[in-house]
Amino acid sequence: MTASAEAITAAAAPSGAAAVVPFWSRTSVRIVGGLVVPLAVLALWQAVTGFGLIPTYRLPAPLDVVNAAVQLAADGSLWRHVAISVQRVFLGFAFGSLVGLAVAAVVGLTRSGDVLLSPILAAFRAIPSLALVPLLMLWMGIGEDSKVTLVAIGAFFPLFTTVAGALRKVDPHLVEMGRSFGLRGWELFRSVQLPATVPSLISGLRLALAQAWLFLVAAELLAASMGLGFLLTDAQSTGRVDRIFLAIVVLATLGTLSNAVVTLLERRLLRKWA
Repeated sequence: MTASAEAITAAAAPSGAAAVVPFWSRTSVRIVGGLVVPLAVLALWQAVTGFGLIPTYRLPAPLDVVNAAVQLAADGSLWRHVAISVQRVFLGFAFGSLVGLAVAAVVGLTRSGDVLLSPILAAFRAIPSLALVPLLMLWMGIGEDSKVTLVAIGAFFPLFTTVAGALRKVDPHLVEMGRSFGLRGWELFRSVQLPATVPSLISGLRLALAQAWLFLVAAELLAASMGLGFLLTDAQSTGRVDRIFLAIVVLATLGTLSNAVVTLLERRLLRKWA
């Protein structure tokens, strides 16, 4: 905002009046509003199972899912599944995001990088995640390396795509201004070009985190002895539909919490650079 615009805004605002926060932007409204639909779904779920409209072997009652969580939590297996899945997602997301940001800088800021890397990356992005699992298992075995690598691949492409596109559209006047102050290379990227892409960077991080959870389940469904994906597979083989729903609910909860962390990061970055 320019100085004249700030002056006009200040003159238009009543003296001593506090800024009015829109109703739907209030923190309390967002929290309560965010609970409305989940509670409605839970009530519908309970009603459907309580009246016997759907048999419990297809849709267990919410209380059955809670009991399954209590049983697994009592022997500690639920916490182990959660811990190992969170660790895999964190490592894969961190590694994939860092590599994605680096490659996005090369492709988005250099013509040669765009020409040389964009076609092969577009082809690689079209490969389904499950098609990579046998190859990663062959190369890296069935240990943690293959699972973390698959998660990293999932996190790489959303961040690369959004940031590379945003870097191509950075205002040339900002770049020229930075160069006039003697900024070159890494300093120019860190001080001017990257801050200019903060909204796209946050969107890319949010999409990358969602993809990381998706690719985690793909990895754990096929080759794992621990984790929430393994819990899904094991529950399917034993016919424990309550544990299947439990794993789904836990994955949804962890995804929501991780998205909240990205939201907090977004606020900090916007206060610093926006």
